Amino acid sequence: MKLVIAEKPSVAKIIAAVLGASEKRSGHYEGGGYLVSWCIGHLISFADAAGYNEQYRKWRYEDLPIIPAAWQYVIASGKEQQFHILKELMHRADVAEVVNACDAGREGELIFRFVYEQANCTKPIKRLWISSMEDSAIQAGFSHLKDGREYDNLYQSALCRAKADWLIGINATRLFSILYHKTLNVGRVQTPTLDMIVKRDYAIERFQKEKYHIVRLQAGGVTALSEKQFEEEAAQQMKAACEKSQAVCTSLVKEKKTVSPPKLFDLTALQREANRLYGFTAKQTLDYAQSLYEKRLLTYPRTDSKYITSDMQGSAAELIDGLCGILPYMQSARLTADIARITDNGKVTDHHAILPTAEFIKKGFSELPESEKKLLSLVCCKTLCAVSAPYEYEAVTAIFSCGEHTFTAKGRTTLCDGWREIDRLFRSSLNAKADEDEAEPDAAALPPLAEGQAFSDVAASLTEHYTQPPKAFSEDALLSAMERAGADETPEDAERKGLGTTATRAGIIEKLISAGFMERSGKKLTATKDGYNLVSVLPETLTSPQLTAEWETRLTEIAKGGEDPADFMRGIEEMAAGLVKTYSHISEDKAKLFTPQREAIGSCPRCGASVFEGKKNYYCSDRACSFVMWKNDRFFEQRKKAFTKAIAAALLKDGQVKIKGMHSTKTGKTFDGVVLLADTGGKYVNYRVEQKT
Repeated sequence: MKLVIAEKPSVAKIIAAVLGASEKRSGHYEGGGYLVSWCIGHLISFADAAGYNEQYRKWRYEDLPIIPAAWQYVIASGKEQQFHILKELMHRADVAEVVNACDAGREGELIFRFVYEQANCTKPIKRLWISSMEDSAIQAGFSHLKDGREYDNLYQSALCRAKADWLIGINATRLFSILYHKTLNVGRVQTPTLDMIVKRDYAIERFQKEKYHIVRLQAGGVTALSEKQFEEEAAQQMKAACEKSQAVCTSLVKEKKTVSPPKLFDLTALQREANRLYGFTAKQTLDYAQSLYEKRLLTYPRTDSKYITSDMQGSAAELIDGLCGILPYMQSARLTADIARITDNGKVTDHHAILPTAEFIKKGFSELPESEKKLLSLVCCKTLCAVSAPYEYEAVTAIFSCGEHTFTAKGRTTLCDGWREIDRLFRSSLNAKADEDEAEPDAAALPPLAEGQAFSDVAASLTEHYTQPPKAFSEDALLSAMERAGADETPEDAERKGLGTTATRAGIIEKLISAGFMERSGKKLTATKDGYNLVSVLPETLTSPQLTAEWETRLTEIAKGGEDPADFMRGIEEMAAGLVKTYSHISEDKAKLFTPQREAIGSCPRCGASVFEGKKNYYCSDRACSFVMWKNDRFFEQRKKAFTKAIAAALLKDGQVKIKGMHSTKTGKTFDGVVLLADTGGKYVNYRVEQKT
């Protein structure tokens, strides 16, 4: 009997069906000589710091750096039952070997090994390494199972990545949180992402707009433009020199250009385009895609590949035919699908590109919420565009000379619409207009021209413009920046490039927002004051994507067997210790950097200093002054009234406040009355009801 362990229940179900393990049991399938079970993602993870020593529950500088001598592990909360099922299956007497069918990649290897080791399993490991969930791919994979130990180096690479993130994350977060008296989450991915936002905001803030002019020349039905003229006088002189003068076409260049079809969607590309077109956040797109996946209408969304594998070509062709049959806008379109264009075995690792499914061809868009319809429609369009012909056009650039100045006119003539025709039909079918930033009107075709052709009595005009600041990050732009960050320093064969993964980037953005370091306004993402401050106090090591690039370079070498994992971890431990040593103390002023701005509710009646609201009181900001009004003062509790901020502010301003519905201890009834601040300067502030109304 072979035990097959997949990463997710949905994958286990597909594998079980292919293997003939049709009997559904508690936490697994059985049949055909196989047991098929699953992990539910990360079942096992590293223990938190408090798991090593109870004293670590408190964050103290003296305890840093925290570097485990022996790493401890915990079962993910709520997943205990599935771990125990896996452990029992691993130790069944009739199980001869265990097949690791988790995702084909570094994290998949880590997920399986953690469970295998924590279950104290010693049975032989086989590795299923496939990139497609097609039945044929699964069958072929099981016919060529590999020895699991061939992936020991990959596991060590994954283990080093996880330990490094834990060490730097725990120590840096605690260190800077202690120093600045505020929880400051510091991470290898999160912090450089915030840094990009801050730098963009600074660039916008510092931008100084400049006025410039363009001289426009009208000659023979052609509009030709000058270069930007930042001196108005020079622009006026150019206009005057050209007005009613002769213009000569000195150069005419025609180029045939080809725009290849777009690639299929990976998750990041889907998130970016959904943000541009629909305004969906990255998290919303992931949630909608996951829902469609669970409805079997979309393939696995957490992929970083934009291609399919060769074994999928037949099913892909059937899918294309099905899409052309059910999408209304395709009834007027012609499509000869080139499946080879989207096929590349070498560019598919864990999962292939995002596609609609055969199930979608059967069911269509019926009974789907509008948000999911939109997303699925976008995937359908991209799938058809990706296998379409290229867009071809002739670009014409004409140079004119007039009044000893040079002007340029550009035009374009479409030769073959190709994939752009499908894209146009799709966008015209949308109820809502596409984002204005998305629209890029084509240049019009120029009339027939010839070099040396002269035009008399031309018209010249002057238009005024201003330079534009950089645009604030949208999620589309930020996802792109995260994807490309540090790419130049990362080796070509590195498993992970950029900041985060396709599956984690949306979560990183949301975490920065929920932590109060970044905020979303419409499509704009900007840093908060705390975000600016956090980036300003951290060393460049933690704010630059360079750290990720360096790690990925070394982790790739570990996966190849070219670097000792122990050497890598020693460097990480030294880095954690160095941070703690370098940032041992800061000035008192800096320590107040993240102190919330307090709003005074009034002036102290004793000394005139500002009075602020605390958790339990309203207190004078002058430490030498003893004035304080307690929120649980007996006077208000007896009258069953909350001592609110508004009441306190009125007492400080006017010395009195009208309060409705106070309880009378004598009569048991309620009454309205005016309460006076009767402060005598003693330890406690007194109040009294002056009159009842």
